[in-house]
Amino acid sequence: MIPAVATGNQFKSALGNPQKILQRVMVSSIGGVITLLISQSQVASQFYALWLILGVMFLLYILWGPIIEAGQINSRLRVLPFICLFEGEVSNIKIKEKVEERHEQANQRGELELIENRRTWMFLEISDEDGYIGTLRFPLEKKFQQIRAGQLVRCLVFSDRKDFSHISATSDAWLPQLGFWIGEYPYLLRPAFEDLCQFKLSRRKV
Repeated sequence: MIPAVATGNQFKSALGNPQKILQRVMVSSIGGVITLLISQSQVASQFYALWLILGVMFLLYILWGPIIEAGQINSRLRVLPFICLFEGEVSNIKIKEKVEERHEQANQRGELELIENRRTWMFLEISDEDGYIGTLRFPLEKKFQQIRAGQLVRCLVFSDRKDFSHISATSDAWLPQLGFWIGEYPYLLRPAFEDLCQFKLSRRKV
């Protein structure tokens, strides 16, 4: 359910905000131009091909950088030995503002002042008949205002213990009553997970 190679949604998530994309473009372009210029001065050298390959790799950093980052994020859950399909409910909802970035900027008087970029996040506590399992957090969007306590939630739960006495992590989650997904990062192959839930539900009814 969690792929080793990044999916389209995971690539988009790892690509990041506009500032992070700009940083990747700068690394890609500057690194690519410098290494390609060096390669041109090494045409007669045995290292010419190496410099040329490095230049192309830098130019493609905007593509392979997010793929590697997404693969690393996926691996954090893939290495956990015990996984179970969780079906519970939203037990509590909290709305908070998070500071996502701080930077100094000169005001009209030439004085430096601290600027904070804030974003509203939703925090969902999820639980089952055994009690609290964990908290899902994600940036608030208009459609998420439909979420209410008591609504059904399905996801994967990960643990380093066979009895799940300690929950190490949870995946992104599916809200079947509302028909959309929630979570900070799209870990799961979502269509496959929805099919799995339908299969489990149909077997339960038999």
